[in-house]
Amino acid sequence: MIKIRNRRELCSHGDIESRKIVLDIAEKTLNQLDSYQRIKSISHMEGSILHIGNRSWDLSKKRHVYLLGAGKACNHMAMAVDEILGDYLTKGIIIVKISEETDVFRHTDVYVGGHPLPNQAGYEACLKILDLVDQAGPEDLFICTISGGSSALMSCPIEGISLEAEISTTDVMLKSGANIYEVNAIRRHISAMNGGMLAKRIENTGAELIGFGISDAVGTPATKDIGIPYKQYASTPIGPDKTTLEDARNVIKKYNVADRLPKTVVDYLMNAGPDKETPKEFPNNTYYLLNTLPDSCILAKQAAEAMGLRAMILTSFLEGESKDAGTFFASVAREIMTYGNPISPPAVILSSGEVTTQILDNSSITGHGGPSQELTASFALLASKAKGACMFSIDSEGTDGTTPVAGGITDSTSCKTALEKNVDIPAALRGHSCYEALREIGDAVFTGNTGTNLCDLNILYVPDIKTQP
Repeated sequence: MIKIRNRRELCSHGDIESRKIVLDIAEKTLNQLDSYQRIKSISHMEGSILHIGNRSWDLSKKRHVYLLGAGKACNHMAMAVDEILGDYLTKGIIIVKISEETDVFRHTDVYVGGHPLPNQAGYEACLKILDLVDQAGPEDLFICTISGGSSALMSCPIEGISLEAEISTTDVMLKSGANIYEVNAIRRHISAMNGGMLAKRIENTGAELIGFGISDAVGTPATKDIGIPYKQYASTPIGPDKTTLEDARNVIKKYNVADRLPKTVVDYLMNAGPDKETPKEFPNNTYYLLNTLPDSCILAKQAAEAMGLRAMILTSFLEGESKDAGTFFASVAREIMTYGNPISPPAVILSSGEVTTQILDNSSITGHGGPSQELTASFALLASKAKGACMFSIDSEGTDGTTPVAGGITDSTSCKTALEKNVDIPAALRGHSCYEALREIGDAVFTGNTGTNLCDLNILYVPDIKTQP
């Protein structure tokens, strides 16, 4: 399956050979990460028996089998489960970010929620999910497919907090400079779904829960045998929550957002008692972890080495301001090209994580963009000093920030191209409008849904200019 849909345009200009190398690595990596294939590789039906890895369930002994899901990779995850279960699936309800024409479901209703900001459609879908859960009993089975983005897509604020307040809270926190763990500490504690609250609701019915998840949390170890249930599963609507009410209160103070958040949210979080804490364990649930953040770098390294290239994983813990990361990678490219540190060229430098963009004043926004696009735009400003260097950065699920593209790819010629087309990259960075800038110079990467969700995937290629003609 082709993941990078506008490859021809991306390879029509600039440092073409460098671009081809980077895009080849990205294409191979995204195909191996696709959650549809990951679930199909460990799951199948044999008569009425559902086999998942080293476990099995007799579905003929279940009254109902339900599929619930949310997330930016949920399309592919849920399609696999819907296909595997066939007529054993009673009903499915999932909430996705983008519905594609290639999505095929037989027994599953699909709703398009809001991301990064929640919306009314996602909220209404959550009410349908909760109604379905409340009708369940001990003889029922829930199979849940959850990936990153579920906190926004599966939006259902607790009583006393409006949907508008939850939307405003998400908007403020995403622009505050807080990392995703800190953002989640707040929004999980005002949700009737997230932070394990959906799992708690299912647990209260006596029904069984099987969860498939993708972890986009920075610091989660690489996966090993994905067919073995994962004991440390946490931090989704269907797993135990590691954040606490005290964490949420500390985040409000750390980023000084008490006067910018809705009063109902601040009052609730500051005064909620221990009985309002999110659940911390679900010992009876079975979880399978399909992918984690380091997996993308590991697979990309394998792809690069199979192409005969030296490759190094710099970090899978990348965080901080996106434009600063772009400047850093341009500096790394120059160091490799000039001195052969930390690896001699030609070389591929890989990283993953979740960079962010701080926006304290919405009036400064002049267009659209996202962290990966800002990273590659910033890289372009210094890349002219590293001939042939090419930087690729995407949000691996397929949409970066508020845009329909996954991210960007720039190289040592991108600034020159921008000048020729009267595109002001520094102004685009200041106005957080890198989508318009990259699209104009033909450097915006379009994938659509990729079937995974592992935050940022960054690939830097540095050629050996001494061996080039």
